[in-house]
Amino acid sequence: MPARVPLPTLNVGGVSIAYRLDGPLDGQPVVLLHALAGTSATWTRFTRSLVAAGRLVIAPELRGHGGSAWTGDYRLDSVQRDVVGVLDALDIAEFDLVGHSLGGHVAALLAGRRPDRVRKLVLEDPPPPPRAGNPHAPRRGLQLFLAVQGRLRRGFDRRMVPQILTQLRAPDPLWWDGLAAIKAPTLVIAGRRSHIRLERLAEVAAEIPRCELVTIDAGHRIHSTRPAEFSDTVQRFLDR
Repeated sequence: MPARVPLPTLNVGGVSIAYRLDGPLDGQPVVLLHALAGTSATWTRFTRSLVAAGRLVIAPELRGHGGSAWTGDYRLDSVQRDVVGVLDALDIAEFDLVGHSLGGHVAALLAGRRPDRVRKLVLEDPPPPPRAGNPHAPRRGLQLFLAVQGRLRRGFDRRMVPQILTQLRAPDPLWWDGLAAIKAPTLVIAGRRSHIRLERLAEVAAEIPRCELVTIDAGHRIHSTRPAEFSDTVQRFLDR
């Protein structure tokens, strides 16, 4: 297998963040956020379809992943600030935002805190934290991740995993409250066979003022296993 070509990086608040930039510079910006233990490369096929539609694609690698800095600090608030910092450095004020899994969780956090920046929001099978007063988060997602962790590539900082999973399993009323602050029209895409239960994603969609929920017959990695259906669904939504 050929060596991975290093991506360009930006210094964001002292943290080096790698990113991919594709498409016409005058195109509508679309920001893509990958999942836990993933990289920006997961969006390669989807990026081609976005670029073909004349969009500018920015796909940062979250801290602790790929070519971005492995900081040891993996607070989700820090992760979303990195994304904003990349976009500030690229002088991109308003953008469409698409996030998968952990990237979807971070995307919802960002859209709630910076509603002036996000034009449209797409959340692909995001893992919501438990509601306050319900400390028992579903464990199946944790078990599935731990089961495959040893077979994953080494392109991420394994110190990150317990930090991220601890945050996703703890009740976070601020994350839930932030959904009501999202101004962007939002699309939540659920995998019908995903380990994230549809009723939990329906709760997320109900909290966002202008949101629709659609399901695709797939597992958790919808954009990878149903690429054409995912792309068609997202692009129709962005084109409205």
